[in-house]
Parts: sequence; C-alpha cells; structure tokens
Amino acid sequence: MNVVIRLALAILFLDELVVGASNALVPASFYRHFPTVDLTPPFSEHYARDFGGATLGIALLLGIALVRPTAHFAIPAALAYSVFAVPHFVYHLMHLEGASTAEAVGLTMANAIVALLGIGVVLLVVVRDRRDQSH
Repeated sequence: MNVVIRLALAILFLDELVVGASNALVPASFYRHFPTVDLTPPFSEHYARDFGGATLGIALLLGIALVRPTAHFAIPAALAYSVFAVPHFVYHLMHLEGASTAEAVGLTMANAIVALLGIGVVLLVVVRDRRDQSH
C-alpha cells in the first residue's frame, strides 16, 4: 500500500511543482500556453504569481509527505491539496463554455483524477495505519 500512496503523492507533487513553478516564474506564458487557462480572462500577473507561490507551498508539503509518507505528513499534505483541488474541479465543471469538446473532456478528467487522488491518499493512509495497528 505504501507504493500506491507514494505514487499518488508523487503525481500530486509533480503536478503542483509544474503548475506552481510555471505560474510563479513565467505567468504570462502559463496563461497563454497551458490548456484552457485562457478561457477565463483577464490575465493578472499578480494573481498568477501569488497562485504559483501558494501552489509551490502545497508542492513542498506533498514532497515532504512523499519522502515520509507517515500519517503526520501525508494526511495534512493531501488535505491541503484537496482543499484546493475539489473546488477547482467543481469550478471547471461548471465553467466549460468556450472549451472545445476535447478540452472540456480533458479538463474534466484531469481535474477529477487529481482531486480524487488527494482524497484517495487520505483514505489509503487511514486504512494502512488501521490495518498496521490491528496486526
């Protein structure tokens, strides 16, 4: 089960690292080139850089949890991610206008997968730790 937990944490870490670094370091390029971001204008460099910094903070928590996937690290990291990812998924689900069918499907699937991964990490850690305590 630890392998699955670490794999999920690695996916979330890489997702947040790429998105966060792109927003923090090259926000205008992220806005122009990341799929569907330009569907919600206007561009704000201040907002993008702040979002990038916050996203890198979540990436840091996920990275720590990846190295030490104990409940003390993995659950807060996954919950911090989920506090962002679940509303983000719902927002995009409700605002697909302007997206092509392929963009809408891709955006919905990608956001659903990572939102479920965050919640899944919490559940897997709880199940793992309860199982380990009973043995």
